[in-house]
This record gives sequence, structure tokens and C-alpha cells, in this order.
Amino acid sequence: MDLQGEYVITSNRESGFGRYDVMLEPKDRAKDAYILEFKVKKAKEKTLGDTLANAHAQIEEKKYAASLMERGFREEQIRKYGLAFDGKQVLIG
Repeated sequence: MDLQGEYVITSNRESGFGRYDVMLEPKDRAKDAYILEFKVKKAKEKTLGDTLANAHAQIEEKKYAASLMERGFREEQIRKYGLAFDGKQVLIG
């Protein structure tokens, strides 16, 4: 939580049409905001890359950036990351 001085950190809140996992909203509006979506690899997903792609698809389909944009952030200020897990393997993108 070293970022608490610079960001408002929220989790599992409604935005758009769903609930994001973690959002970091900068207190300084000149900085970028971050949306993080965590996914555990499912049997139907062949690779962690597939899982990561599903995390990104969920961010877009559910419009998780909507609440940030309502508060004045531009699309290019919003960084969207998926974190895919399979046991001890992790893929971030």
C-alpha cells in the first residue's frame, strides 16, 4: 500500500456493467489511472495468453473505465492490465 499517498485504491466496485478487481485513481490528475483484472486459467483456455486476453476482453466489455472517464480521465490516461495465473505461473499484460 505504498501508493496510498498518490492513489485512491479501490477493489470490487461497480463501474460500467460490472465489478473490476482493482482500480488505482491518481490524486494528481496529470498521472495515469490503472485498472487491474485478475484471472485464474480455466481448463478451456489453452494458454495463459488466452486467460490474459479474456481479462482484457472483460475490462472492455464491462466498460470498467467508465467511472474514471466520468470523473474526467481521458482514455489515454487509463492503463488496463490483466494478470493471468496458473499455479505459480503469472502472465501480466
